[in-house]
Amino acid sequence: MTKRRDGIFFFAVLALLVALLPPGGFSAWTWTEGLRWSYLFLISMFAVFLLAPLSGRLAVRIGAVDMPSARKVHTSPVPRLGGTAVYLAFMAAVLRNQQFSLEIYGIMLGGTIIFVLGFMDDWKGLSAGTRLFWQVAAALVVTFFGLQLSFPLKLPFGLALSTVLSVIWLVGITNAFNFMDGIDGLASTMGAVCALLFLGIGWNSDQYPLSFISAALAGACIGFLRTNWRPARVFLGDSGSTFIGFILGCLALYGSWATDSPAVSFSTPLLVLGIPIFDIIYTTVSRIRNGSVRSVKDWLEYTGKDHFHHRLLKLGLSVEQTVGFIMLLNICLGLGAWTIRHAASTLGTWLLLTQSVLIFLIVVFLMVLGRELTSDKKI
Repeated sequence: MTKRRDGIFFFAVLALLVALLPPGGFSAWTWTEGLRWSYLFLISMFAVFLLAPLSGRLAVRIGAVDMPSARKVHTSPVPRLGGTAVYLAFMAAVLRNQQFSLEIYGIMLGGTIIFVLGFMDDWKGLSAGTRLFWQVAAALVVTFFGLQLSFPLKLPFGLALSTVLSVIWLVGITNAFNFMDGIDGLASTMGAVCALLFLGIGWNSDQYPLSFISAALAGACIGFLRTNWRPARVFLGDSGSTFIGFILGCLALYGSWATDSPAVSFSTPLLVLGIPIFDIIYTTVSRIRNGSVRSVKDWLEYTGKDHFHHRLLKLGLSVEQTVGFIMLLNICLGLGAWTIRHAASTLGTWLLLTQSVLIFLIVVFLMVLGRELTSDKKI
């Protein structure tokens, strides 16, 4: 096993040198051939190969280790600073691309705030109020740099409304991914799938900056799976799961999903990110109804085994099967988002949306069925 890891480490170093050092070279070739996204994807992936083991050692050195408990699936201590590798690899790819706009600067700055916040939470532990304050601050930074929800109609106080909704969106998606990071490989795989879907839609619609950022994130997530797949040797931690969720939330705001159909424009990012959005809404409503959550502080701090992946585990699926099943649902929704952009008629658009609703009804059925197999029927 040690020889295999050393071989992968050497290959990653060699690949990065080949990609980065020669003037022109592979970088220029991908640009002229219209494959720039693949170049950024590979840089990010190989960088994580190198950085993930180092982030695990750093976590052990400073004591940022996730200990097993009754509410957790793992049974042995695991380092939890894997987000450091994901963040550095993503930033390395984006910086190497050397294409910046005001919105991209905002994404990088806001993402850095989220990463540092998560790193400190993984290391020292932060209060719910502190986390929420800085998450809102990071979201406001993004909106300040021009990345906001756009409305097809002019509304009173439109800019203020757009800013508020954009902040709610970013904070919500950030925490949705954090809540989904409950079993080995789930958040990394979901981040990779969602980023690849944004990459495909962006490239197909000539939104190249969107596809470049998506490729950098997808490469980092896929590269991290080498150390995060069950049994995980390093966890993403809050620094990784919140960073991935935040960048995906930014990508949803960054993309131009449709110019002539508000339904398509609104539904595309919701479908791509549908599973984590559904999970956070369902569990939030459930926890409020049974009295487990009475404030935003309670919402941020509550930890329970009532998420979608926990319910699938209760139904008898293994961790690997649970991740695979959730990814299949996510891909189905994502392909629907891709297809809906090319629907030839309004009827076709609504049929695709109806199909997506049926998928969510299947998820609801599985959530309820999984609840019946828990000792606490309230969740």
